[in-house]
Amino acid sequence: MAATECNLPTKERVVKGVPFPPTQRLTLSEVMDSKGRPRPEVLKQHFILEGRITEEAALKIINEGAALLRQEKTMIDVSAPVTVCGDVHGQFYDLMKLFEVGGSPATTRYLFLGDYVDRGYFSIECKIKYTEKVYEACMESFDCLPLAALMNQQFLCVHGGLSPEIHTLDDIKKLDRFREPPSFGPVCDLLWSDPLDEFGNEKTTEHFSHNSVRGCSYFYSYAACCEFLQQNNLLSVIRAHEAQDAGYRMYRKSQATGFPSLITIFSAPNYLDVYNNKAAILKYENNVMNIRQFNCTPHPYWLPNFMDVFTWSLPFVGEKVTEMLVSVLNICSDAELENTDDADESSVAARKEIIKNKIRAIGKMARVFQVLREESESVLQLKGLTPNGLLPIGALSGGKDSLKLALTHKISGFAEAKYLDKMNERMPPWKTPTPKS
Repeated sequence: MAATECNLPTKERVVKGVPFPPTQRLTLSEVMDSKGRPRPEVLKQHFILEGRITEEAALKIINEGAALLRQEKTMIDVSAPVTVCGDVHGQFYDLMKLFEVGGSPATTRYLFLGDYVDRGYFSIECKIKYTEKVYEACMESFDCLPLAALMNQQFLCVHGGLSPEIHTLDDIKKLDRFREPPSFGPVCDLLWSDPLDEFGNEKTTEHFSHNSVRGCSYFYSYAACCEFLQQNNLLSVIRAHEAQDAGYRMYRKSQATGFPSLITIFSAPNYLDVYNNKAAILKYENNVMNIRQFNCTPHPYWLPNFMDVFTWSLPFVGEKVTEMLVSVLNICSDAELENTDDADESSVAARKEIIKNKIRAIGKMARVFQVLREESESVLQLKGLTPNGLLPIGALSGGKDSLKLALTHKISGFAEAKYLDKMNERMPPWKTPTPKS
């Protein structure tokens, strides 16, 4: 094939079917209607195309949303019909699919149980696409969110679960939520606690035990859950917080009511692009509860953490640089190595060995860069599952085979993905909030 036939245009889209994202940011007047309210359809279509809005528009939407949240009770009352959703983790395109499955927000009452951002494919857009000011506004608005909901006077809806310090619904209503969630205490427990793995089949009589998975809060037992439900005249606790292969899980039924004592809902399909799980939402109407499942939706491709092209290209550059270094070192002949006036044989041999070691080290580095270049997609996929975003030790030095082995091991199924992702499920190190000036 002639070289000219391989040339690609630099001023046109190579894949015509993929439109270029809008370059114009929507202004305040474009995203608000005549009554000063956001225009959801305009924003939806613009965001689907990966468009952005101005800082002024973003701050107005966030701050006015936060003002509305501040007016809500710490535990809100929600009546049926209602659609309950679990974690979405910033998976924007899957959120759009959720609204298709559950119904338009204009005509459907939704109750989301938390984890709106963080960890998902598009979760750090705020800092990348906008400004620190927008990010801080988002963080402040999160501190205004209610901590729980009482659905139809029958179900307690929370993100994580129960607390040994919360015995009645009034205990929740009295909590101060307008702050960064602490690393211990009842607020932390509502957000971070989990049911025991053996929930309903415990071998212990303890109601609460230390949550070693999260590094904070507690595991709660079936007995603790049933006791809380009976004391507060409730049917069930509905929560999110944990990925589920089917998108939901119904736990052991209460002996008093015959209804599942606990229900987990998870609404982020193919979580982190590797879990391969379904998502689910819970629709409750006329005393009938239905679970609707859905699969993930294709989304635009971005490099992990919105990596820039220069960083992405480093393996290509590194491979060429190491090739040059190897070539330079190989120019040095045996005669040149031995051309020293006062050196004895042992020092010449030592010098040779030093140079050989350098060549070996650079050669190994060259191999790493070569694997990085040739297997860049696999490397990026593998990074997504490791606890610190780094590759497992030795994954590159063993060449393609070791990388493929590590990659296969990482994405072998939901249970394996969840196990390998366990460290990421811990509460981040808690920082004392900086006093506002």
